[in-house]
Amino acid sequence: MQYDPVKRSLGKVFNSTPALRKLFYNLLDLLLLRAWHVKKELKFWAKDKAQDISILDAGAGFGQYVYTISKLNPKWKITGVDVKTEQIADCNNFFSKINESNRISFQEADLQKFKSPVSYDLIISVDVMEHIEDDVQVFKNFHESLKEGGMLLISTPSDQGGSDTHHDHDHDHEDAHGFIDEHVRDGYNISDIEEKLKSTGFKNIEVYYVYGKYGKISWRISMKYPITMLNKTKLFFIILPFYYIFTYPIAYILNHMDLNRKNETGTGLIVRAYK
Repeated sequence: MQYDPVKRSLGKVFNSTPALRKLFYNLLDLLLLRAWHVKKELKFWAKDKAQDISILDAGAGFGQYVYTISKLNPKWKITGVDVKTEQIADCNNFFSKINESNRISFQEADLQKFKSPVSYDLIISVDVMEHIEDDVQVFKNFHESLKEGGMLLISTPSDQGGSDTHHDHDHDHEDAHGFIDEHVRDGYNISDIEEKLKSTGFKNIEVYYVYGKYGKISWRISMKYPITMLNKTKLFFIILPFYYIFTYPIAYILNHMDLNRKNETGTGLIVRAYK
């Protein structure tokens, strides 16, 4: 299963104007349960923060979370880094068009090498670490780049199967190669990621499950099934709006249930750690 080609196809459609790009961000925020959890964490973190704040989005992708953070405070300086040159160019172009280039910038960088000592109050990394082999080196770089008291926020798959990891234990052999082929690990065990963060200097580490019982169902109907169809035929782009008219109300309720309850297990993790 290939996820990136679908993302690129959607990106081309929504990159044509700033208004469409904002619509794309809003749609991602509605559809992606991880975005619900990340936004909740960001809003909680942002309470009572000063104006003089610097933030890094490590693995910024389409710039969705940079845009989210930019709306929390018009004074904060935000840097996005990513390994994909075309996405860096697209993001810089978009934020320039909406007159935010004075405080928001994007650059190409490999997180295994990128560090900027004592620069950031917050580093976020959303669905990135599962793609990087040398994750400990990245955690070291994050720790060095944070200011004292700064926070690292991570969203990543867990080792509980399902979602977009290599092996979906709830389904048949068709999923044996996983929903997204680009991952280098099936997901993190909670104790594993805690130990890796502690070994690189982080403290006050809190990790909890997301995409629990209800979130997994929502993910399948709102993301997995549509992307599976889009991989088979681009004609599904025409049907997609009608598909969501019927399915999104169900996914919306399920997302709320996942967001507002403690999941005993889940296919995703949210991690908070401090320097």
